[in-house]
Amino acid sequence: MTAPREYDVELPSHSAHVLEWGPEDGRLLVALHGFPDTAWTWRRVAPLLAEDGWRVAAPFLRGYAPSGLPADGDYSVRALVGDAIALHGALGGDAETPLVGHDWGAITTNAVAADPASPYAKHVSLAVPPFSAMNPTRATLRPWAKAMVRQPLHSWYIALNQVPGLSERRFEWLTTRLWRLWSPGYDATEELAHLRAAVPDRARATAVVSYYRALLGRGVTPATLEPVHPLLVLHGAGDRCMEPGLARLAGATLVPGAGHFLQLEQPEAVAAEIRRYLA
Repeated sequence: MTAPREYDVELPSHSAHVLEWGPEDGRLLVALHGFPDTAWTWRRVAPLLAEDGWRVAAPFLRGYAPSGLPADGDYSVRALVGDAIALHGALGGDAETPLVGHDWGAITTNAVAADPASPYAKHVSLAVPPFSAMNPTRATLRPWAKAMVRQPLHSWYIALNQVPGLSERRFEWLTTRLWRLWSPGYDATEELAHLRAAVPDRARATAVVSYYRALLGRGVTPATLEPVHPLLVLHGAGDRCMEPGLARLAGATLVPGAGHFLQLEQPEAVAAEIRRYLA
């Protein structure tokens, strides 16, 4: 596997550590990871995109070491959008730069795509479609209801993450279980080792689960808005975190043989879809 370059860039509230694949003078593509994961999640897709001349820059999101804990203590979607926009400038983005995100990185990407002022040319969302696109219509009410009956069985961890201190105390148990449930049959040994390095203590665990605590109870947020910029949505056909039926209603392209972490499980297929979209 191609080893990435590593460096830090300064954002308004913290320092972001970046992994980068591809030619140093290549066209920039920014790739955001999700939960419970790290920037290393792109290590299989990024070299494939680098073959096309892309310089794939994958930062560790705020709170995940080696990136810093943000001085503002803000883990809201608005803060994540601010980071994504700041990264465009800090990494030398231009009018052709795309943004790709998985899970929380996808929530962020969807929200950036809903911002008329997004500096990114195109947006790619993996595993979490735009929330607005999953609302039912008269024509889709029956399949939507069928998918929604199953979704709470996958979303129990969101309620657990609302309890102060609980997820922090059981962080390793929780994250190991989620990887096993969300992508059945995938060996996440390497991913969990990277996660332990990125979330080595309680302060970091609190930061990571604070994304969920900041999301609920805030009414309208950028994550609930309709995208206004080009957006490709990819979803694992066997995802056990977000129901594939909901993703299908949102217009997602389903990737066979993949669960929630499709960029790791089917990197060639994911890279091929991204390549087609960016061509």
